[in-house]
Order: sequence, then C-alpha cells, then structure tokens
Amino acid sequence: MSNIQHLNIPPENHVKVLDGQGWVGLIDHLGSEATIVNAARVSFGKLKKEIDERDVTLLHYLIDNKHTSPLEHLVFTFSIHCPLFIRGQWHRHRTWSYNEISRRYTEVDLEFYTPPKLRRQAETNRQASVDSPDFEDTALRKMIAEQNERSLALYNTLLEAGVCREQARGVLPQNMMVTFWGTVNLNNLLHFLELRDSEHAQWEIREYAKAIKKLIKPIIPNVASYFEKHGQSWE
Repeated sequence: MSNIQHLNIPPENHVKVLDGQGWVGLIDHLGSEATIVNAARVSFGKLKKEIDERDVTLLHYLIDNKHTSPLEHLVFTFSIHCPLFIRGQWHRHRTWSYNEISRRYTEVDLEFYTPPKLRRQAETNRQASVDSPDFEDTALRKMIAEQNERSLALYNTLLEAGVCREQARGVLPQNMMVTFWGTVNLNNLLHFLELRDSEHAQWEIREYAKAIKKLIKPIIPNVASYFEKHGQSWE
C-alpha cells in the first residue's frame, strides 16, 4: 500500500467550509498549553507536563497583558483548500510559512468555487458586501458555473496544443480552488483569528477562521476559554 496521500484530499482531522467546497485540516502541531506556561517560567529551570488552575491563571494573565512571546512556542500546521482570492487574502499574513500546490507541475483535480449565495455590494463601503435574502441569484450562479467550464475548456485546449502549463494556467479564474500548507505559531494565529473571524472580514475567509477555532480548541481549551469569557465564539 502506498504511503503517499494526494494533497487535494483533506487530512483526517479537518472541517469543511463554503458549503462543502473547501476545507481546512490540522496536519500537525508542536507543543501544548503546558509549553506556554513552561516557556513563561523557563527562568526557574523547571518543567511541568500538565497544567493546573494556577497555570490557567498565568495563561490568561499572559494574554490579557500581551506578554505573547511564550505563545510563540506552540506551533500549528494546517492544510487549506480554498479559492485563489481567499489564498491571496491569507498570504497577507506574512507571519505564516506557506507551501502550495503548483499548476506548473500538475493539471489534475482542477476545481472552481461557485458561491452558495451571492451577496450585494455594500452602498457605503467599497470593500464590503451585504446579505440579501431576496436577491434572486440562480441565473447568475449558473453563469458563473458556465464561465468556469469555459475557462477549463480553454485551459485544456492550450495544453493539448502543446502550450506549457505555466502559461496555460493564466486563463484560469480567481475562483479556482487551490491547496496549500500554512504553519504559524499560536501568537500570530490568534492575531489572524481576531482579524478574520470578524464582522469586517469577507464571509468566505471568516468561515475558515471559524473552522480553525474548532480544530485547535481541543489543544488549547484554556486559551479558548479566555476569549469566550471576553465575548468571542469558539464553537
């Protein structure tokens, strides 16, 4: 049996998003909440394998007072399957490390994101959208799907004519799905979640932020409880 797993298959520990068209999975993590408190107390030269209520108080104190360097010793690696336009927003967080599937090397498993519901442009904010339950979008969503098919057909035509993949991929749209790995320490991940699970964030990337919270909450339950006590949802 091969020990190679296809990148576009979600890992075992994952959460589906975007009406099932995307997902985010937890590949690996280094450290635990005990790692955070041990880092905070490293000057004492002692290590604890499990934390107690006193340590939970310390965890909350560190976050509350922005003593964040101990949080940087806990690291997560995710696999993310998302549209290109969300990948672009994600990569603005330059504290992450990224590696991505390349269409220079493969043309298999091409997928395209069709929104489950179209939103209207906000009238007072050029970078925001608003939900419109009465917006009849069936015909428009069909047009998006048809455009995806035309783009894919042209892409395949270029490949069959001998055009190199690195140029042919230029006709693929911004809603093409892409898979990448992202690795980040807890301190920078919390900053990402603050920005991206916000009413000011685009709905699509907010869905990924919520999914990440579900994946990491079992690993950092006391860190999550701090934010829940301050009005944030980690469900």
